[in-house]
Amino acid sequence: MEENRFLFEDDTVWHALAVMALPAIASQLITLVYNLADTWFVGRTNNPYMVASCSLVLPVYMLTIVLSNIFGAGGGTLITRLIGRREDEEASRVSSACIWMASISALIFSVLCFLGMTPLLRFLGASDNILDYSRQYMFIVVVLGGIPVILSNTLSSLIRSIGFSSKASFGLSMGGLMNIVLDPLFMFVILPDGKQVMGAAIATLLSNLAVAIYFIITYYRVGKDTVLRFYLKGDNPSAESLQSVFEVGIPAAAGIFLFDVCNIVINRLSASYGDIELAAVGIVLKAERLPLNIGVGICMGMVPLLAYNYSSGNRERMDAVFRVGRLAGLAVGIGSVILYYAFAPQIMRAFIGNDETVRWGTLFLRARCFATPLMFLCFSMIHFTQAIGRGKESFWLAIIRQIVFNIPMLIILNKIFGVEGIVWTQAVADTFTVIVSYAVYAGIRKREGWPVRI
Repeated sequence: MEENRFLFEDDTVWHALAVMALPAIASQLITLVYNLADTWFVGRTNNPYMVASCSLVLPVYMLTIVLSNIFGAGGGTLITRLIGRREDEEASRVSSACIWMASISALIFSVLCFLGMTPLLRFLGASDNILDYSRQYMFIVVVLGGIPVILSNTLSSLIRSIGFSSKASFGLSMGGLMNIVLDPLFMFVILPDGKQVMGAAIATLLSNLAVAIYFIITYYRVGKDTVLRFYLKGDNPSAESLQSVFEVGIPAAAGIFLFDVCNIVINRLSASYGDIELAAVGIVLKAERLPLNIGVGICMGMVPLLAYNYSSGNRERMDAVFRVGRLAGLAVGIGSVILYYAFAPQIMRAFIGNDETVRWGTLFLRARCFATPLMFLCFSMIHFTQAIGRGKESFWLAIIRQIVFNIPMLIILNKIFGVEGIVWTQAVADTFTVIVSYAVYAGIRKREGWPVRI
């Protein structure tokens, strides 16, 4: 643990951020490939209905990340702040409580998804052409796979919160690589033709189970020398600590949930134009995740460093971490705009050979890519507020981004410009969101008595 304190307190900012962020970026990229693998391999069938079914279930699958964020982000940032204040025993109690609350929530979520599967898929826009495929994919990946996904992501966040970013990232990366190997095996070798969606789902489920087992073992081993615990007999975290978990965790989850709601709106609006357009949008939403996942990895690396130095009172180091992280994220975002605009047709053809889907997807990707740097700025500001325990500000930033700007603009621009208005919305909405988020950031600094820096 003392080695990790050096990382948090005395290491150079660039090196400390690299140690924390690079494994997180690597795991995010492999997780991205892991999520793209199903779409890519299903796309080999050149069946847009199969592709659309996987895209349609994605918002439901993302709800597992929403739940894990309540206890992973909320508990993880609190644990780091408690360590910064040298309150290790309370940090142990918080870690144990978060694991059990996440497990119970995961079980309830899976049962509810099973009971309401068909009505939910119809609500999301499933046509008769894709309903059966969507049911197969959702039952295996979400109903059966929801518990291991929620548990894995919660454990990963808690492990990363105490400085073991590489261990947390390895588990997620392992799952991604397994999925890439198992997808073609189940889709094209073990199961018969026509069952490719089921094969992709089984591969994803088995990968998620393996990741869950890895994290349970790793968490137990790391816990021998750190504050992390599975169970503390007779000891519960204080009411103040539980409140802090939810004050940060619920806004963190709300941000992902509202992002998910936004994708549901995009899918429903796109489905009104036809299954081809829905498939094209689904591919674009996954393809754009490359720079976004790198940005998320940078933010994940920043959060423990920000939280620790905020709690220990080292404002200068906290500011330096935030400044360096934003510069790195903006560089990635600007680079992605250039590459995605130039190579949009090739990127679409890498997923599917259907000419009509490629044509629409190229148009969509070239519009959506301009939002990437803006989206990173929004992510970084939300992660900053979470790191310093400002759950209320984090919550309102998420509300402003999706409910005030993004979703209303999706509806308005769709009515005015049609399907092209849908894909241009993100860049327009996030321009306004960035302005508001930096006003909130300046307000936080002023209230804390820090110099107002952008």
